[in-house]
Amino acid sequence: MFHHKRGRDHDRHIAHPRGGRFGGFGLGHEGRGHRGRHGGGRVFDQGDLRWVILRLISEKPTHGYELIKAIEERLGGAYSPSPGVVYPTLTLLEDLGYAAVVQSEGARKAYGVTAEGAKALADNLATVDAIFQRIASVAERSGGGPAPQVIRAMENLRTALRLKLEAGRLNETQVAGIAHTLDEAAKAIEQA
Repeated sequence: MFHHKRGRDHDRHIAHPRGGRFGGFGLGHEGRGHRGRHGGGRVFDQGDLRWVILRLISEKPTHGYELIKAIEERLGGAYSPSPGVVYPTLTLLEDLGYAAVVQSEGARKAYGVTAEGAKALADNLATVDAIFQRIASVAERSGGGPAPQVIRAMENLRTALRLKLEAGRLNETQVAGIAHTLDEAAKAIEQA
């Protein structure tokens, strides 16, 4: 059983990973509405993504972006978690004492597992193993689709454009530069 801890911005009630508030383990975002490329339902049950991230950072200290890529690749491109799910999950794991920043390069933080996090993984080994078996099964079924690297790159472009457009009105030079870059990328993709 996880315990109630005070988060950075608000209280979070943390319960058993299969039940409790928000489907257990805290936020519960990844379980809602994220479908695989083939629309086959949820990739993760509520709380599962936390175990996936915790295991991955237990294997080696990892940045959030690297976690997104690793999960996408393990799932054969069938699913890519958004930064809006991964980064809050890392913060939650840190708040729980399961993860800690082990290296920081500016805004980039590499997370590693703590002794408490390693114990939680060991205590829930059957659950974690079952999640990773399901991941392998999804990857096997989704073979033959677009390469995960292409899907990730498309998402990166979409996010970069959204952030730029939301930052405020663009001047003519910025508009021309963005349009030119997108046109050149389209040409390069056609020729690839």
